Amino acid sequence: MRRKPIRLIAALVAVAAAVAAALTVRTAFAEPETPPEDGAAVQLGAEATVAAMQPGWNLGNSLDAVGEDETAWGNPRITPELLDSIRAQGFNSIRIPVTWSAHQAETGDYAIDAAYLARVQEVVDLALEDGFYVLINIHHDSWQWVNQMPTRHDEVLARYNAAWTQIAGAFADAPPELVFENINEPQFADVGEEEGDALLNELNESFHAIVRGSGGVNAQRLLVIPTLHTSSEQARLDAAAASIAALDDPMIAATVHYYGYWPFSVNVAGYTTFNEEVRGDIVAAFDRVKATFIDQGVPVILGEWGLLGFDKHTGVIEQGEKLKFFEYLGYYANEVGMTTMWWDNGQHFDRGSHTWKDPDLFAHVAGAWAGRSGTAASDQVYVPAGEAPAAAAVPLQLNGLEFAGVFNGDTELAAGTDYTLDGEQLTLSAGLLASLADGAALGERAVLEVRFSSGVPWKLHIIASTAPAVQDATGTTTELAVPVAFNGDQLATMEAVYPDGTPAGPQDWTAFKEFAVAFTPDYEAGKIVLPEAFFAAVDDNATVNLTFHFWSGKTIEYTVERSGTVVTGSAA
Repeated sequence: MRRKPIRLIAALVAVAAAVAAALTVRTAFAEPETPPEDGAAVQLGAEATVAAMQPGWNLGNSLDAVGEDETAWGNPRITPELLDSIRAQGFNSIRIPVTWSAHQAETGDYAIDAAYLARVQEVVDLALEDGFYVLINIHHDSWQWVNQMPTRHDEVLARYNAAWTQIAGAFADAPPELVFENINEPQFADVGEEEGDALLNELNESFHAIVRGSGGVNAQRLLVIPTLHTSSEQARLDAAAASIAALDDPMIAATVHYYGYWPFSVNVAGYTTFNEEVRGDIVAAFDRVKATFIDQGVPVILGEWGLLGFDKHTGVIEQGEKLKFFEYLGYYANEVGMTTMWWDNGQHFDRGSHTWKDPDLFAHVAGAWAGRSGTAASDQVYVPAGEAPAAAAVPLQLNGLEFAGVFNGDTELAAGTDYTLDGEQLTLSAGLLASLADGAALGERAVLEVRFSSGVPWKLHIIASTAPAVQDATGTTTELAVPVAFNGDQLATMEAVYPDGTPAGPQDWTAFKEFAVAFTPDYEAGKIVLPEAFFAAVDDNATVNLTFHFWSGKTIEYTVERSGTVVTGSAA
């Protein structure tokens, strides 16, 4: 049943009235209590608790999986060994997203299945025993049923209240290292942002009253309140700040999520590099969070962060550009004083072997916990196979560090012979490159390390290549596989336009298509695949001119003709 309009208006007025209060400095912080007897845990203040949680990791796609079991989305059952392994990586907190919908009655008393609640308790206890701070929440329920609150207000609120009543009751005596986040990425169907803010404020008030009224450690447990959509837009920050101020509770933290400047994060519209615009988006978002919350005494947890392109696979963004993003984000989060909890749904830490799938990526994530690492304009140096190479300039980004040398394995290269350094301009000599790329083999020939006074070394991949080549192909609108001899090169992006120059295919506002959506390279099979999603947005009986852009700087022109469901491709 939809709530009465006057109730919504009152809620909006209440939120607006509290905005000014939210922007004032909060001076009341929960101080640690007198040390209790028998070694019981001490409750830290909100800022100290959030600081102690840095750095954090998400146990994604496990207890939050939509289905009957925590393995429903492909991850193995959570074990003590997994948690031990994550703790050993240096993480101090773990966010355990929990989706309750499949385990909670949809009517009546909205009871949560006892066996499922016990499993959540078991995992939480294991994590606490490992020394983690632990954050649990209501997760995918946000889009499964909580988002229906505008049209089913009383029913949704009753179910939400029942869920938190049961969760709070089950964990009332858990140590203060357990933290509650009221809901993940809150959203509400078919309403404007301001009405969404008001609805979220209602949930915040219910959550706060239920937990604080449930007794035990919950009376002072740290509670985490998100912005609408966990957005860092200023209007959403202001609304959440107002809601938090109205609760007048020093043991509250705010949370937002950040997955990067969108075109870069999915590799679309030509944003293939970590440029100033991409970096500036991090700065602007984090500065807003700092000014709205942290500077006002409300600590902030970056509850999820990463890159949206990882939803396809982690190769959507070129390795070096990816590493620069992760290095800078971690550094700047530290600068503003924000605790980070890295999103990992199984893409990063192999939950079977308990190893990192990309050790270099984790090295840059972990390196940012302590300070900066040096980087460079690129991590690739292309050498023409079968030709005498020229010297290659590689602009470094020292990031406040000092240059400490270039190494090939354990061998330090000779300054003045193998390379020269002029300020931040590193130049690899022609002789060095000729020796590294000697022979006819294509592809990566060596990996050099540029080392700095501290932080993670920057790897330079020396790649021997010749010009890529494509062949004619025939397919259907389900898929066209373009045969490609990559010849050691790698694909950066693809343009698609009609003969009049207008963009063709999906993302019709840009000629540069989205990586792994409109096209995907397959290096092992030697092809570039144009999938159904590309042709679904291509006119029938149309010609499309493609330009494949490679990281070496080379390009290839290719023409695609569509007639009904038949597609033909031809090299220029």
